[in-house]
Parts: sequence; structure tokens; C-alpha cells
Amino acid sequence: MNAKQHERMRTGKGFIAALDQSGGSTPKALKLYGIDESKYKGEDQMYDMIHQMRSRIITSPSFSSDGVLAAILFEQTMDRDIAGKPTATYLWEEKGIVPILKIDKGLANEADGVQLMKPVPDLDKLLERAVKKGIYGTKERSVIKEANPPGIKAIAAQQFEWGKQVLAHGLVPILEPEVDIKSPNKAECEKLLKKELLAGLDGLKEGQQVIFKLTIPSEPDFYADLIKHPKTARVVALSGGYSREEACEKLAKNHGMIASFSRALTEGLTAQQSDQDFNTMLKGAVGKIYQASIS
Repeated sequence: MNAKQHERMRTGKGFIAALDQSGGSTPKALKLYGIDESKYKGEDQMYDMIHQMRSRIITSPSFSSDGVLAAILFEQTMDRDIAGKPTATYLWEEKGIVPILKIDKGLANEADGVQLMKPVPDLDKLLERAVKKGIYGTKERSVIKEANPPGIKAIAAQQFEWGKQVLAHGLVPILEPEVDIKSPNKAECEKLLKKELLAGLDGLKEGQQVIFKLTIPSEPDFYADLIKHPKTARVVALSGGYSREEACEKLAKNHGMIASFSRALTEGLTAQQSDQDFNTMLKGAVGKIYQASIS
């Protein structure tokens, strides 16, 4: 673990930029950016275009360590270069932004009101590559749709199982058991989840820390005890489909919780904008999310 990066993640002011759209969500991300599917053919061209979008964001003067603590990368982004340097190296050396890798490969079919992560048999090899690439930590997402105790228990167990595997490689895991904002019993899901997450933290070794990425809770400051736990490095919020304005408004009511937004960060950015307009729009987004994160 890079001690300087870890201290920045634990105590720094700002938010985490989620730039980790994978195969399934990339066409939608590109369409919102003003590039529809008629503009590219096949996956290779699609990934080239999404990398161009991410490169434009990352190299923008508006994307700086003044507001951005870290950036979550898709595996292909980790394997590519920005301005002649490996992406993770560029982020840390040129921007002072901590590089994080998304490691899940999508969701399994829903069972017991949840969607677990699909198995990743070669996870250890991916983690070894991440270490060599200069990655600080990882992110792994699963989804809770109903207040089903066995399902939520299984979600938490899988998150911590993967988290321990990540910790064994000297990386810091971001555990992301997302509660669907459209769940009819969202607040009850959060109660069940918090109980399991606190139990999971007690199962970690002394000195180990994880980061949680959670849906903004229905009750303000609901995750205060998670935030204060000595084995929690940080608790960050996902935007979960809320607009930027709504996500920032809800986040500001949760003290000590910072943002890790994806769509809410890139909202309004398009390929057709001039660099000046693009940078101005991004600067406004970074400013709003930063303010919500430090409130």
C-alpha cells in the first residue's frame, strides 16, 4: 500500500470520480456524451471512444486534486495510456489523484432480492497486474433490491470475502453493496445492510481498513457509526441514478460521507463542446460535488 495515497484517501478533502463504465454501460455513457452507436463499429472502436472521453476529462485543468481525491478506472483504462504515460501513473504523478480499479465483472441474476457479483476466477492475477500498474485500491459492486435478510447477508459476505482477497495483495478495497434507490423498502434494506457491514468489519484483522461505497441513505447520517469505525478508511456515496443536483443535496445532509459519482459528474459534458465549454462545465460539476462532499 502507498502510505501517502492511503493518508490522502482517509483524510483528504474532495470526492472520488467514478470513470469505470464497463462494456454494458459504455454505449449509454457515450450516448449521453453525444456519441450514438452509429458513430462506431464493434467493441474496439467503442472502447477507443470511451477512452478518448475519459482522457479528455482526466487531462482537463478542471479535473485536479483540488477537488478530486481519486478516480475509479475500468480495466481497459488501466491498461491504456494518457499523454504517453500509463493511466494510473499519469493520475498520480501528473495530477496527484489516487488510481483505483473496478474489479467486478458484472452482476449475477437476481436471487433473494439481491444481485451478487459474478465469479472472477482469475481475480488474483488481475490484482497482481493492478499492483504492478501502481493501483492503490479496488472497487466491487453488487446490488440490493429488496429487504431480504438472507440475500443481504450473502451480499455482505461476498463483499468482505473479495475485500480480504484484495487486502492480501496490499491493496485497499472499496466495498460497494448498492441499495437500489427504487427499492420499495429502501430504508429497511439499509438497516439490514448496516448490521451486516458492522459485523463484517469486526471480522477484519487489526490494522486492516476498507472503504465503503454506499447509496445515500434515506435517513441523514445513518452511516455515522460506520464512518467512525477504526477499520473504515472512508465511506463514500454513489449517486445511484439521482441527478447531480439531487445527489449533492442528499449527500450534504450526511456528514463525513463524500461523493463517488459517475453520471452525476459527467452530466452535461459532450464531445461536441469546445475545450473551453467542456472545461467550464466540468469545473462547475467538480465544484458542486466537492462542496457537497465537504459539508
